[in-house]
Amino acid sequence: MNRLEEVLGTVLLKARQASTLPLEDLIPQAQPRRRFESLEALAESVREQGVLQPLLVRPLEDGHYAIVAGERRYRAARMAGLTEVPVQVLNVDEHQARRIALVENLQREDLNPYEETLGVLALLSEELGKSLEEVVALLERMRKERRGVAAQNVLGSPEAQKVEETFRALGRLSWESFVTSRLPLLNLPEDLRRALEEGTLPYTAALELKKVGDEKIRQRLLREVQAGLSLRDLKARVRQINQGAQVPTPWHREVAGRLARLDLEALPRERRRRVEAKLRELLALLEGEGEQT
Repeated sequence: MNRLEEVLGTVLLKARQASTLPLEDLIPQAQPRRRFESLEALAESVREQGVLQPLLVRPLEDGHYAIVAGERRYRAARMAGLTEVPVQVLNVDEHQARRIALVENLQREDLNPYEETLGVLALLSEELGKSLEEVVALLERMRKERRGVAAQNVLGSPEAQKVEETFRALGRLSWESFVTSRLPLLNLPEDLRRALEEGTLPYTAALELKKVGDEKIRQRLLREVQAGLSLRDLKARVRQINQGAQVPTPWHREVAGRLARLDLEALPRERRRRVEAKLRELLALLEGEGEQT
């Protein structure tokens, strides 16, 4: 059990004994989970066996209870026609509730990489008291300093230590791996982000498809990946596409090409005289360069 799980376990031990509350008294809260898959199957299970694991809730001043963890069970219970569900009431403030919700959701195996990325950033935001944008900027500065790209003087700071402690507690990626492989998911094109969020595209394939600038080609490859194209074959296809992309011709080669096609005789007399003078000047310059070498 990691430290974050221990914290969550300590809070649950201090919670009131499990009881039941009417569904109408419960209010869902924002959380990293954006998809609630297989709700129909869970609702059928709830009809047969009831809600087996209590929802975690905290009391609000108006008499309602905010759902800290268990919104999927809450939704399934509504679908199943239940009027009340088992709950554990936590005596925590809003900050502690958000922290518990984030930790609880990040422990779930079905959280996709995009949702997990947002969840980790949200947890760091809570731990550091910073906005998501500030957290991302901090992680980027840490990476630059670690790579020796720039002297950021941040790795030894209390904030950086808190970042490292949080990632160790989560027991998943290191912060370096998170910055390298997960932060790029925040800048995906809309079609890739949507597919990733829906769970129809692996994040490794999303990062590879991101390298394709042509939207039509990218969408065609996306459909092929969703139809079963392997990551290995995808990388080969992307490499082939990018290598075949048009490389701008250097300006001096373009000039040489135009000169090779030039018909001096067809130019007006004054313009021809000026072009010939420039060409003789260029020829003399090139011959002089040859003599120096």
